[in-house]
Amino acid sequence: MAGIISAVLQVTLITIVSVEFIIGSLGNAFMAVVNIVDWVKRGKISPVDQILTGLAISRTAFLFILITSLLETLLGPASVEKRMIMHTISWTVTNHFSVWLATCLSIFYFLKIVNFSNSVFLALKRKAKKVVSMTLVVSLIILFLNIIVIILLCDRPKVNTPYWSSSNNTLKVYELFLFTNTMFTLIPFTVTLITFLLLIFSLWRHLRNMQYNVEGFQDVSTAAHIKSLQSVVTFLLLYTVFVMSLFLQTWNISFQQKKLIVMVLRSTGVAFPSVHSCVLILGNGKLRQASLSMLWWLRCKYKYTEN
Repeated sequence: MAGIISAVLQVTLITIVSVEFIIGSLGNAFMAVVNIVDWVKRGKISPVDQILTGLAISRTAFLFILITSLLETLLGPASVEKRMIMHTISWTVTNHFSVWLATCLSIFYFLKIVNFSNSVFLALKRKAKKVVSMTLVVSLIILFLNIIVIILLCDRPKVNTPYWSSSNNTLKVYELFLFTNTMFTLIPFTVTLITFLLLIFSLWRHLRNMQYNVEGFQDVSTAAHIKSLQSVVTFLLLYTVFVMSLFLQTWNISFQQKKLIVMVLRSTGVAFPSVHSCVLILGNGKLRQASLSMLWWLRCKYKYTEN
């Protein structure tokens, strides 16, 4: 009976992961294609579209890495151990750009929407593009440090060959990989959290300054604050779930020997790049309009083929 339940759960999780992968791949590919086509037509691309295009490409690669890793986990621990280093570095690079580009998007919206009288903030606001560019440069330095740490961890067991060949010790090294990447992933999470808190503070100040206006009145600045907050909150919630899934894998590495638990944790990880990209499409006027036009075209084509 337990075996049947386990098999049913495994099939259910595989179905969920497959749906997440398809939605995420299509959503990210759509976002990249729309922005690139618009770029070719206009001959220029806005900073937001640049970030969204880079984010879509990195998340498509990230999804493929996650799915490949999950499939190899199902094949057996030996398959994972042989390609552990390759998967770890690939996961690190694609995940890095996925979270940092999303963080840059939050920073850009924050600088464009929020108004503080502080001279330093006003200087940063005027140079929002350069701030985002510098953030990406700093993130590349962090990525470089992250990869160095991973390489050092990889070299550590080579001093003693039996250490690397031992299954338990291999899992310990994998645990260190997970812990290291989780700690580095917390850096952009913290930056986004600070951005979120500053957005709330800015909105509170703005609403306080408007307290003598007509009740229920909502100006453009308030609407922009709320829209930006919705985007950042969605990102933070999905990001939190993603980070928690990493922590759970690090917390007890013996879970890695149980395929069902691995699938639960990694299906949660796949939800982050998939769902958030769909939210970005719905929150962006151009992408939302393009998606509606595409759905209308598919609907018309379906009706035409039926007739």
